[in-house]
Amino acid sequence: MKIDGGIGLDLTAAGEQAKEAEDFGYDGIWVPETSRDPFLPLVLATEHTERIEIGTSIAVAFARSPMTLANTAYDLTQYSKGRFILGLGSQIKPHITKRFSMEWSKPAARMREMVLAMHAIWDSWMTGAKLDFKGDFYTHTLMTPFFNPGPHEYGHPRVFLAGVGPLMTEVAGEVCDGFFCHGFTTEKYLREVTLPALEAGRQKAGKTLEGFEICGPSFVVTGNTEEELEAAKVGTRRQIAFYGSTPAYRPVLECHGWGELQTDLNRMSKEGKWEEMGTLIDDEILSTFAVVGEPEEIGPELQRRYGDVISRLSFYAPYAGNRDRWQRVLEDMRG
Repeated sequence: MKIDGGIGLDLTAAGEQAKEAEDFGYDGIWVPETSRDPFLPLVLATEHTERIEIGTSIAVAFARSPMTLANTAYDLTQYSKGRFILGLGSQIKPHITKRFSMEWSKPAARMREMVLAMHAIWDSWMTGAKLDFKGDFYTHTLMTPFFNPGPHEYGHPRVFLAGVGPLMTEVAGEVCDGFFCHGFTTEKYLREVTLPALEAGRQKAGKTLEGFEICGPSFVVTGNTEEELEAAKVGTRRQIAFYGSTPAYRPVLECHGWGELQTDLNRMSKEGKWEEMGTLIDDEILSTFAVVGEPEEIGPELQRRYGDVISRLSFYAPYAGNRDRWQRVLEDMRG
């Protein structure tokens, strides 16, 4: 099992943070798309590292076109000497239409076509073949030598996709190289909903899950002191409540018989009761979504829950002043 960490969006610190993560022993580092561009920090991360894999977790796919994503991913793959992973997610409709002012329709079908379009573009660049992609959402038929970067030795970028529902998950299995389990995932939902959908997608492509990377749920509640542990519990309860208020994630709660909790959380979110929402997440719900305990308990429990399924886990270790302790924790997580 690979263990991944993350770096921040501050360009003045990204390079040093990436080097520190590599020196600490992480296998990969991810950058999310929140308040800033997720790709620029990875350029600096590449410059300051030699071994560690780098990627977006996630970049918002529908805020961009297949061509713009293809360009950026192709360049980062070449510059990192094959270490880059293009991690994509759909986001939800209000963000796509109201924040990015882009079109929203049939997200699973559109995502499938977007990934296939990128591969058609990369094929054109790698082989010189005519670009002739025509789909329901995207059309790419123009590629003159002036705009063709030409082949490089690292081939197509790897593409990972985030999802919760079975339709998007099946798309990941069919056309991608890996899958991000949303943090709002439980072991039960992973085994009963996510894995069958991934397997169905792989079967469509005539493949199995062998070699396909599954990045695991990442809610971990721990700390160096009792105070840190309690603070982590409060923060994680609020995060679970935030996700749980989203209608698209209701099936995860329903899998455990907690569907009505989504109704209550959604109502409270509309009332702006963000902090109060966390009080609805009791100990049973918290321990179902998150691994809770002392640092030394985290690795064995993650292995017990996901060791036979997950190929990589994202985990942030607040190891300042406790470096040796946290390195042992990461080794335990690898199994």
